[in-house]
Amino acid sequence: MSFQFPSTTITFDAALRDIASGSAKARARAAHALGGVTGEVEKRRAVDALVRALDDDKPEVRAEACASLGELREPAALPGLIKRLDDGIAAVRQNAAIALGTIGHPDGFAPLLAALRDGPADLRFQAATSLAEIDPAKALAPALAALDDKDGQVAGAAALALGAIGERDRARVIAALTAKLSHGDAHVRFDVAYALAELRDPAGKAQLVAMIDDNERAWDAVTALGWLRAADELRRAVLAKKMAQEPQVLAAGRLLAVEADPHAQKLLLDALTNRKVHVRGLAVEQLGEVGGAWAKGPLERLARSGKGGELLEALANALRAIAAREGGE
Repeated sequence: MSFQFPSTTITFDAALRDIASGSAKARARAAHALGGVTGEVEKRRAVDALVRALDDDKPEVRAEACASLGELREPAALPGLIKRLDDGIAAVRQNAAIALGTIGHPDGFAPLLAALRDGPADLRFQAATSLAEIDPAKALAPALAALDDKDGQVAGAAALALGAIGERDRARVIAALTAKLSHGDAHVRFDVAYALAELRDPAGKAQLVAMIDDNERAWDAVTALGWLRAADELRRAVLAKKMAQEPQVLAAGRLLAVEADPHAQKLLLDALTNRKVHVRGLAVEQLGEVGGAWAKGPLERLARSGKGGELLEALANALRAIAAREGGE
């Protein structure tokens, strides 16, 4: 997780100054900003400042320093990040675990494995994911063991990790996941179903369908049903009356990736005129993936209208993708 800041502009030199001597808020803001540097010289200076900030007396500064070091993917930060796995503040140790996974250096594996086995639940939860990022093959056995974790969030994270890496021992992983579809925690059952779908196994389809109307889980449910090419279930989502707009647009796109459907086509075209720019953008993205000649006119009209001004690049990409498909045909 990351502490959130309003959009602001801060120069590199100002960030280096503030992280060393500013107020707690300014130090945290500076640590956040330093994760975005790109030049090699600036990156080295940023890493040095952020490593020092890992020992700041304010947890929000330590958390932001962990997050930014992960963004910079700097192996030199490993010792400091590993130390923060034992931080007394959950947000800090979680960000440290995330950063170790993002950096992906082998030296981060053993400390994360120890955290998965003996750390607090909030750290075990993130360690399962980060281990899979560092070494999927070595993470397989610990993730399988973590399916039995007493904490539901940890068991769910282990399931999701297995969905991402399970092709390495597909039959064993699917058997272990399928056994957890009867877990007492509904969230774990959903995560298991999602992981199975990522492995293209439909055993958890009923769990996914049950979450189509759940605003918190609908997007993931539709994503997983798309992996399964579950046309009937995706059609149900397209026709749902009370579903959130974003997952419904996604459902239309995923259905059209499986088969032609006039309701899905209409939903995507209608979404091009939605008052919310991100919904219009999602519709453009989906049409770029599945649209045909029927989508070209509406996309071109959006590009010429005031509502298309923020989406011109996405619109151009979508139109090019459609033209390429037509050319291939």
